Amino acid sequence: MGKKALLSDYLKDSPYFDGADPVHQIIETHFHLDMIKEKDDSSVVDDFRSLGIEKAITISTSKKNWNVVEHLSSKHDCLGFTLGTHPHEADNFESSGFDSLFNAHKNNPKLCAIGEIGLDYFYNFSSPEKQKACLDYHLDLSSKEHMPVVIHNRESDKDMTKLLKNHVKNMKKKGVIHSFSSGIELAEFALENDFYLGFNGMCTFKTAENVRDAIRLCPIDKILLETDSPFLTPTPYRGNENNPSYLPLVALKISEIKNIPIDDLLKRVYQNSLNCFENLKNF
Repeated sequence: MGKKALLSDYLKDSPYFDGADPVHQIIETHFHLDMIKEKDDSSVVDDFRSLGIEKAITISTSKKNWNVVEHLSSKHDCLGFTLGTHPHEADNFESSGFDSLFNAHKNNPKLCAIGEIGLDYFYNFSSPEKQKACLDYHLDLSSKEHMPVVIHNRESDKDMTKLLKNHVKNMKKKGVIHSFSSGIELAEFALENDFYLGFNGMCTFKTAENVRDAIRLCPIDKILLETDSPFLTPTPYRGNENNPSYLPLVALKISEIKNIPIDDLLKRVYQNSLNCFENLKNF
């Protein structure tokens, strides 16, 4: 199976397929449909559904796309959405505008979580203080609304742990630390407090042994699958724009790392997705 093989051929020659069909359906828990450029939204959805991805959550990042993700979700019956403010956008965050939007959509059956929220001290596109204040606001909202969160964390483990400690006792629904590549201490804290860890194409990268270590640590009943597309395309398709059709490659790698048959893994992770994001059951 070479790099130039069509993805569908690659997958059909792997344990993910049993004859003509995938061994189990998958839920894509984190991607950015509005950011994918090489295909239109309908083509992206048709393609991933043809490869066994049954449902997906398209993630918001700022006021620039809060209404966009909701519209895409209403357009496609297999799509849920989130509402939140990425740490890159924290400097421009205004709680009054978000309150109004969230209240307008909080009863939407396809609203799956608050996110993407978090801290990012690698880029620091927003000041750390604004990032922490923005995250604190969204975690407080999660507690009030009993809605899970989708958390971004990069090189901010200490502050992330501190902020989460301030809120976890009041959060009836926890959520996921997505695209997990943080330290083992944060992984252990998250798992002890009933968060899920989301893993994507990074687990296939040669240099990402830290991600594979986190997968080894993480119980199967706390693993979620994601692509974070259009970013982080899995090996052997790095260089291509990512999309949810590549999600089975992530599952295959985790199956290898955890030494569990792919069908057993997918059955359990599918249920994890429903447990974490209960509104997925609405569509």
